Amino acid sequence: MHRKVAAAAAVALLGLAACKGNCRQLSEKMCDCATNTPDRENCLSAISQEASRVAPTPDQEQVCGALLKATPGCDCHHVDTLEGKRACGMAR
Repeated sequence: MHRKVAAAAAVALLGLAACKGNCRQLSEKMCDCATNTPDRENCLSAISQEASRVAPTPDQEQVCGALLKATPGCDCHHVDTLEGKRACGMAR
């Protein structure tokens, strides 16, 4: 029974991911860098609150989309470097 619930939740989350904008997806990628589940959940909650308060412009969504598709992309291993910050949209 637990597997069915987990599978249904995963499918629901995948469906929701398609509805999220590029900047929201890029921001949530940074939450994957959290070292534990509570920190990750706090990060996702903060992003959700900010997304309900401020909407990115179409130009910003386009930049975030390009960053999501870039190779190498935003990842936890390099986010503390200048290039990593650029890949995650945290530096110019």
